[in-house]
Amino acid sequence: MESAPRTDAAGAQACDKVVAVTGAGSGIGRATALALAERGAAVVLGARCGERVRGLAADIRARGGRAVGVPTDVRRREDPARLVETALDAFGRLDVLVNNACVGPLSPLAELRVEEWDEMIDVNLRGVLYGIAAALPVFRRQGAGHVVTVASTAAYRTVPRQSVYAATKTAVRTVCEGLRQEVGDLRVTVVSPGFVHTDFVHAVADPGFRAEMLARRDAMALDPVSIAEAIAYAIGQPEQVDVNEIVVRPVAQR
Repeated sequence: MESAPRTDAAGAQACDKVVAVTGAGSGIGRATALALAERGAAVVLGARCGERVRGLAADIRARGGRAVGVPTDVRRREDPARLVETALDAFGRLDVLVNNACVGPLSPLAELRVEEWDEMIDVNLRGVLYGIAAALPVFRRQGAGHVVTVASTAAYRTVPRQSVYAATKTAVRTVCEGLRQEVGDLRVTVVSPGFVHTDFVHAVADPGFRAEMLARRDAMALDPVSIAEAIAYAIGQPEQVDVNEIVVRPVAQR
């Protein structure tokens, strides 16, 4: 009979994997790094702000965990590649890549904020592809691996001001479903959060809409830990179990 998965003192499933996380400097990425490190995972943390991820890695190590911080801009193909190489150099393997880096400067299409459109495409979609390009050859050599990508409920429902953002998240879901079908020996998971209490809304240029979003956020948004727990759940399943999609939204969000 197969034994039950090992759990920690709090009852959460333990994790001895090596996990690379992009966008780990704050919000969902930071919460995910902490949740996985607490379960015993070695975490390799990437974000544009190298000081933030190095500081977070130092905090994790001070608590007895294993962590390395790497300045990572997912818009540059060499940066996700360096994140993966750091995992191999520091811990000898990479078991999971969490594609989490994201931007969302929401605005009406008629405002023609083309530079913001470009950034969303570069970070939210191209950054995911660069992460896959870096990790997939490693997973193939190992014969095992797990790509976890943070999408959004915007991939399921488009509303005004979110057209480009929703398009990037819909594309991410499509890419990940294609990847799942093409690589039957690897695991592929999409986690789609609803409204989460992060600094995401500060990227909105219009002050009135930004204030509206902040009020909504403070009234109902989820703690990033809720999304981190969903990611940890998918990662912690037995190797023959592939959790393909998880949607996590506030009860009040429609």
